[in-house]
Amino acid sequence: MPITPPPLDDRRFTQLVDSTLARARVHTPEWTNFNQSDPGVTLVQLFSFLTENLLYRANLVPLRNRAKFLQMLRVPLAPASAASGLVAIANERGEDRVQSLTADLEVRAGAVPFRTQLGLDVLPLEARVFFKRKLSARAQSNELLDYYRLLYASYQVPFPDDVQLYETVALDPQVVDSVDLNADTVDASLWIALLARRGDAPAAGDDPWKQLRGKIGGRTLTLGLVPALDAESAELSPAGRAQPRRLLRFELPEVNADRRVARDASDRPQPRYRQLEPRTDVDLLTVPGVVQLALPAAEQLRLWGDVDPLEGGVGDMPPTLDDPTLGTRIVTWLRVRADGAAQARIRWAGINATPVKQTQRIVAEPLADGEGTPDQTRRLSRAPVLPGSVAVTTRVADEAPLSWSAIDDLAAAAPEVPVGNPRSTARELQAPDDGPTEVFELDAEAGELRFGDGLRGRRLPLGARVYASYEFSQGAAGNVAEGEIDSAPQLPSGFSVFNPVQTWGGADAEGVASGEKQVRRFLQHRDRLVSVDDFEAIALRAPGVQIGRIEILPAFHPDLVPNEPGAAPGVVTVMGIPKFDPAQPDAPRADRLFLNALCRHLDPRRLVTTELVVRGAIYKGLWISVGIEAAAGFAIAEVVEAVKARLRALLAPVGPNGDQPRDTPLFTPRSVDPQRGWPLRTPVANRVLLAEVARVAGVTSVANVLLAEGQRAEVDVVEMTGIELPRVLGISVVAGEPLPLDALRGGTPAATGTAIRLLPVPVVPETC
Repeated sequence: MPITPPPLDDRRFTQLVDSTLARARVHTPEWTNFNQSDPGVTLVQLFSFLTENLLYRANLVPLRNRAKFLQMLRVPLAPASAASGLVAIANERGEDRVQSLTADLEVRAGAVPFRTQLGLDVLPLEARVFFKRKLSARAQSNELLDYYRLLYASYQVPFPDDVQLYETVALDPQVVDSVDLNADTVDASLWIALLARRGDAPAAGDDPWKQLRGKIGGRTLTLGLVPALDAESAELSPAGRAQPRRLLRFELPEVNADRRVARDASDRPQPRYRQLEPRTDVDLLTVPGVVQLALPAAEQLRLWGDVDPLEGGVGDMPPTLDDPTLGTRIVTWLRVRADGAAQARIRWAGINATPVKQTQRIVAEPLADGEGTPDQTRRLSRAPVLPGSVAVTTRVADEAPLSWSAIDDLAAAAPEVPVGNPRSTARELQAPDDGPTEVFELDAEAGELRFGDGLRGRRLPLGARVYASYEFSQGAAGNVAEGEIDSAPQLPSGFSVFNPVQTWGGADAEGVASGEKQVRRFLQHRDRLVSVDDFEAIALRAPGVQIGRIEILPAFHPDLVPNEPGAAPGVVTVMGIPKFDPAQPDAPRADRLFLNALCRHLDPRRLVTTELVVRGAIYKGLWISVGIEAAAGFAIAEVVEAVKARLRALLAPVGPNGDQPRDTPLFTPRSVDPQRGWPLRTPVANRVLLAEVARVAGVTSVANVLLAEGQRAEVDVVEMTGIELPRVLGISVVAGEPLPLDALRGGTPAATGTAIRLLPVPVVPETC
């Protein structure tokens, strides 16, 4: 049974008054008037009120003792985490020159400040991103090919036989959500047109942008890339996170002095490209980030000058543009080419980009002077603070400043003066350089610093002036939507800033009530991933994400389905489902940012021999048609809605207990909890649905339940394997016989053809 601390005294005001007046009749028989207007009764009520307040404070002693005991266990609360993001800075109307910006520039989303993490050269250019989207076999008809044969014949040029027609498409959210460089394009490439600004005037002559190329030549182009953020898999190998090889290549046109295009043996254009050396610290195919590209000299940024109109955009030539005004502003092209093995799905690309972090910095905040006593503590004015950002400096009279750094445990600190070794007969001295001495422990959630006692870490000197510099964040408030970062007070006039993707990873500090619940689990697993319960409890505390459900599958790899858990020793699969998904609220999908946050949290806590696979759920779409008979006295419409709500709640992938760790005793098998959502590896059977419908109030009988997966035929059971969960695509509930599934589903979409990659030739836009 749980041990509940008893109150010291549970009497209340009324009880105190009644008890005192009852005793008054015995001890003072001459007092006979006990009405409310009597002065004696008023005094009794006054002292009872004061006594009740004193008892309330006394009853807090057990709670304060409990909180103190928890504090002595040194189980920390999870600190706040700062949101990260990506911004692009544009020189739209500023001075026509390269503006170098240092890191730590403040940009803002309303009242939420962010700071840039990388300096950059803001080039006076615009960028438009295009790709060559292949036409399907149906669109590339014989009539269209005959039209192009006649067009080429009019120029007395033979039309190639191996042709793949394409259209030039802008990578714009209003046009396409994302592009798969290997599946959606004819050349596995993104083409970034580096353009002169709209207000800049070209120079006279055959090289109108020579002066602009002279300004950007030899400078650094900072390119930002945002991969598609839909559901993906993340794996952590036993030895740690694998370093991805370079799967993207960045190229500029390599033009000879005569500006002529090289040709192949068939007299077709065969342009050459100069590969740039990328510098980046992130895997651009999994997380938003930037790559720094050093541009060559100005004379190597030219374009070809003898391109025939029928050869523009053919083969590896840059794509043709429908807008002729854009073509007159092109300075050069940047080609981003994907390796054939890459899963390169790009959502956004842009220049002059830099990563940002939602932090605010406090520099040299004065704290209370040192007292020379052991175990001194100091509290910072802004909390919670970011771990690793606190630095302390002390000054004593005319002595040189002394720097202090954070340490995990003061027990690992060295004494401030040499001491004798009590285990040695020689009494050798333990030198203070055996470990750090100017250190402190940091409670990031509370913003509290604790200094040593002299034996373990140095004490703050008597009279020392203490200054602290640190960073703090606003936690979850830093997760702002796309385009919310739109101001920067320190930017020059004519510059603008925006974020092309929502920021991610911000989380508030853990509260005391939530932290107390984790004490028992923390003492069990010591923040290490060993058992299934450890994985579940630790994964649910991942900062920066709102988790709807976590499922742990030991010795299971989802790529080996239909194998059951236990068939893949050394592998642990973590299935995570976010709590909210605005695009698909009934079946939330895990995106890249969600999976990356889980990986960052779990990676340092797992055993080195554990291969960790983090994935979102795989949903199977279900169509359900139900026929019922309603009881007399019940409205049919209300019963129908109740049946639909009952079935959706039964098959929901995220239940009310999905974000809570299981509270199971040790050495007890883990039971299936339907409140967490539809159980994994549990088939959906029409008989189970029939039994659930029969439990709804107002349903007297169930005529039938029809069940089907997607566009397939009606079945009695839909199997669920691995990390598959049901998603209700549609439910029909009617009085009488159920509606046929084909009528519920509607038409079946036609299958699309597969195009063959041949010689890319652009489609000429139709004109009036």
